[in-house]
Amino acid sequence: MAVYRQGEGQCYLVRALFLRLLALVYAIAFASLWGQVEGLVGSDGILPVADLLQGIRQQSGVSPWWALPTLCWIWASDTALQVYCAAGLLCALLGVVGAAPALVLALAWGLYLSLVVAGQAFLSFQWDFLLLEAGFLGVLWAPLTLRPRWVWRGEPSRWVLYLLRFLLFRLMLASGLVKLLSGDPTWRQLTALNYHFATQPLPAWTSWYAHQLPEWVLMASTLAMFLIEIAVPFLLFLPRVWRARGAVFLVLLQVGIGLTGNYGFFNVLSVVLCVVWFDDAHGMRLRSYALVVYSAIKNRLRQPFLAAEQAGEEPISKGQIGAKEWPRFIVWPVGAVLLLFALLQLTRTARLDLPWPDVLIQMHASSRPFALANYYGLFAVMTTERPEIIVEGSADGELWQAYRFRHKVGNVQRAPAFVQPHMPRLDWQMWFAALRPWRQSSFFSSFALRLLHGSPSVLALLAHNPFPDEPPRYVRARLYDYHFSAWNERGDGRWWTRSEKGLYCPPLSLK
Repeated sequence: MAVYRQGEGQCYLVRALFLRLLALVYAIAFASLWGQVEGLVGSDGILPVADLLQGIRQQSGVSPWWALPTLCWIWASDTALQVYCAAGLLCALLGVVGAAPALVLALAWGLYLSLVVAGQAFLSFQWDFLLLEAGFLGVLWAPLTLRPRWVWRGEPSRWVLYLLRFLLFRLMLASGLVKLLSGDPTWRQLTALNYHFATQPLPAWTSWYAHQLPEWVLMASTLAMFLIEIAVPFLLFLPRVWRARGAVFLVLLQVGIGLTGNYGFFNVLSVVLCVVWFDDAHGMRLRSYALVVYSAIKNRLRQPFLAAEQAGEEPISKGQIGAKEWPRFIVWPVGAVLLLFALLQLTRTARLDLPWPDVLIQMHASSRPFALANYYGLFAVMTTERPEIIVEGSADGELWQAYRFRHKVGNVQRAPAFVQPHMPRLDWQMWFAALRPWRQSSFFSSFALRLLHGSPSVLALLAHNPFPDEPPRYVRARLYDYHFSAWNERGDGRWWTRSEKGLYCPPLSLK
């Protein structure tokens, strides 16, 4: 019997599935950003990218392209930002159908890196960097062919496969370690979920129900989360059966997080990374478990193999390579450097003081603009309160009217909604802004200025502009403390209760 028919250890189908799903995540990211990018960093946006580029130009001794690797150095107009999003979406869709995988994934990576750099605070989330890191490895794993194929007849690089598996290992382990090492008492006492569902950046309506669960259920869920994030990743180093079981637990964790909150495309991307912990034999077995849903797709994917089996041939072997792969003299040294960067970053996360060579530390620091090995670990310190900013405008300084955001918590009777995998970046940053004084926010002053100017692109990011005819003369922000309502308070339609804490930002005007 042919080795491939068993599928154990083979990753032809796994690579085909992973690269398509990775391209799909790129498509989600570009499509989500497309409608926001002009208001965020356009010429009349909150943080214009032109101002960022000008600041770097004025710094002596800094290579602009290395400090900010973005195509905006060539073209940074509002039209350019839209073109970058559109081109990235097109490349991603070509990747989904399997056309020129290495080329389109490389273009998607370069375009998204350009937008992440241009996006400043609005594209500084961990999943943006995770997509870039996974995307770079995806380019190295993709075959060098232009013709679309369901499954490429090349020998997938084992070296890159191990790097992708190690990326998921780092992501999960770091997420658990930062919670324990932060010293936060809510994590150590297993009470963090008593607050998390109500204080996370963008809750969903399911978050309200999760918040009402008995405390012992929440504590047990916290303990299960720690076991999955800290213990399960080490199953990567065990035989394939245990590795696959570990991947299932990681998928279940991501599904649970995605069902109780909005984290953009983070959960989808994390699940996509779980694919590389399987091999082709698992994929074939999954086909038999979910035949009704997957049979059409799997049959089409396996047509080349089924035809070969019927002819009594081995479907794919090292002697039947039909798609050119990246040469080893590129993959191996690049992969080795990436592995060292990843180990360096992981030991820092774990607070291990290892004597890394200075040259490696300097190389890692200089590579940071390209997001090749990143820090991961969400919610190291649990927020136990939910301050919310309510932005208001006034024409006379007496009568104040509130701006309404599309997804941010505001109206106590509006149910929190699911918006993922869309990533509403201004709404997310407003959550961070509420945790610090307004003058320490990287964007709030500029945001208020754009409201005073009545910037159309910025107002398009909001759900309601109370000043449709002319901009207000004054803008201010008040701070409220929000809590989920109790069961007996839901009768009048309230999802939240709130109390005012005072001014967040005093009245501002163009004068």
